[in-house]
Amino acid sequence: MKKYVLAGTILVIISCLFFLAYKHQQATYQPEYTGETELVTVDTVTTVYEPERLYGFNLDSFNVHEDIVKRNQTLSDILKTYNIDPAKIYEVATSSRKVFDVRKIGYRKNYTVFTTKDSAASVVAMAYEPDKTEFVVFHMSDSVYTERVQKEKVLQVRAIAAKIESSLYETLINANVSPMLVSKLVDMYAWQIDFFHIDANDYFKVIFEEEVIDGEVVNIPRVVGAYFYHAGRDFYSVYYNQGDGLDYFDEEGNSLRKAFLKAPVNFSRISSRYSGRRFHPVLKRYRSHLGTDYVAQKGTPIYTVGDGVVTEATYNSGNGNYVKIRHNATYTTQYLHMSKIASGMRPGKAVKQGEVIGYVGSTGLATGPHVCFRFWRNGVQVDPFSVEIPPSQPIADAHKEAYFKERDKILSAIDTITFLTEKPVLNASVD
Repeated sequence: MKKYVLAGTILVIISCLFFLAYKHQQATYQPEYTGETELVTVDTVTTVYEPERLYGFNLDSFNVHEDIVKRNQTLSDILKTYNIDPAKIYEVATSSRKVFDVRKIGYRKNYTVFTTKDSAASVVAMAYEPDKTEFVVFHMSDSVYTERVQKEKVLQVRAIAAKIESSLYETLINANVSPMLVSKLVDMYAWQIDFFHIDANDYFKVIFEEEVIDGEVVNIPRVVGAYFYHAGRDFYSVYYNQGDGLDYFDEEGNSLRKAFLKAPVNFSRISSRYSGRRFHPVLKRYRSHLGTDYVAQKGTPIYTVGDGVVTEATYNSGNGNYVKIRHNATYTTQYLHMSKIASGMRPGKAVKQGEVIGYVGSTGLATGPHVCFRFWRNGVQVDPFSVEIPPSQPIADAHKEAYFKERDKILSAIDTITFLTEKPVLNASVD
């Protein structure tokens, strides 16, 4: 027995010696690490919850009821549905007078009512949007008061270059541009470009500003610069202020604002031009037609094409309701067949370019709603499209250096704008 114990003890001793020898060998061949130890710090990220807000109210704290104003619905009608005491409704209406007249709450306008989340569901406030740029909040919890808040407005500059396929309006709509730009361009180029005869060879480049609220364009404050190719000619426009207000000028510094507008109505069509011999649709015989007929819907505003003084504003069997304006010693215009003459139009009244002087109709010898526009030069009726009128208020000599510097900057930017589609091949070369 002793023999076996001794043998086991010797075996254990040998095993230990082998284990120590193995560890020593591993330590001997272990590569030495001589680099520096780098401490890595892991930041703790804390997520802060931001509650969604609407009209300044935390949506987690209130029940929200959104709706639109029904026909003939008043503030009182809306609040009654939330069981608000009539005395409190009266307090809301009277206390808001200096901020917002509740009688102006309009049909199909948006409103939102905020109520508490408890069983009482008490009304805390009502928000109303009179338009896209602002909202009104009627507070009705601890105290009754009203505040009017302007929505956050973002001003951004955009640029577009496009070929006109059918009309300027459709071209801009297809390019995802607000149709408000149409009015801007028509006003800018009222005399240079015949928008009634735009064709497929016409194209344009425009740099313009947009005011955006809640992702929607609410206004186009100005066109910074533009280039239009029409009827084989180039038309440039640069926005500039030479001390008497902002205006548009061409590349030579001439004002685009002529003495007269191109047409007395917007977005109509010409049904009959100035002619020495035309078959009259009512009289059924040939006679001269010394005017230009613009077809438009009944009630469409008619504008004076230039500053002047009213000499006639009356009715006769041929002209129907009409207004005649003397612009200066050389030019006079007349507007026939109105459904009605604008209020205040009478002989001796001074009018400004673009002022409404009447509304399209079919009074007198007319078969349908239109305005017959007549133009006199030195007492003789002439075709307004044949008259070349010099521009008004060009860039003054004292401002030319500054203007040309601004012009070069804007036109250089216009040149860099690329077309949405391949630039059209022109019938005439553009220098």
